[in-house]
Amino acid sequence: MKPLACLLLALCGTLSAQNAPSVNKLYDGQFSSIERELVPLVEAMSEAQLNFVPAKGEFKGARTFGQQATHVAAVIYAVAAKMLGEANPIDMGKAENGPATLKTKAEIVKFVKDAFAYGHKGLATVNDKNQLEMIASPFGDGKMPRGSAASILTWHSFDHYGQMAVYARLNGVVPPASRGN
Repeated sequence: MKPLACLLLALCGTLSAQNAPSVNKLYDGQFSSIERELVPLVEAMSEAQLNFVPAKGEFKGARTFGQQATHVAAVIYAVAAKMLGEANPIDMGKAENGPATLKTKAEIVKFVKDAFAYGHKGLATVNDKNQLEMIASPFGDGKMPRGSAASILTWHSFDHYGQMAVYARLNGVVPPASRGN
């Protein structure tokens, strides 16, 4: 290969690597995506609708809409705390639904927003060098890679968002992320 071609190939590889997002931006960007969908959905539901759970079908014992929201937030807190090496700052509550004291829409919305802020703080600890580092699992006594913990924040939140979007539509509320589509 000619020296100029080798130099150009090397330069392209270097430029490409410089334009690649960092691991931190990758995880945080995905987490920001669910934040932009889930928080407005919680805000769109009325105070009364927070207690909604479908009555038809197999929904006995299912979480209410509000409990779905506080469960997502509680898990964000639990996972981010492990990423930060801190004690979980919140009471996980019964069935990981968060503190039982959360009753009003304003309290639930604040809890969810605060959880996302804490999740971003936890994600700030993830980088190219430590994403495979083993940290304490937020679920039991085991360990897990920091990057796996980082991914839980997004996939778990999207899992519950899907359920919450159905609950909202059953109440005549179009999820804000779907409006205009």
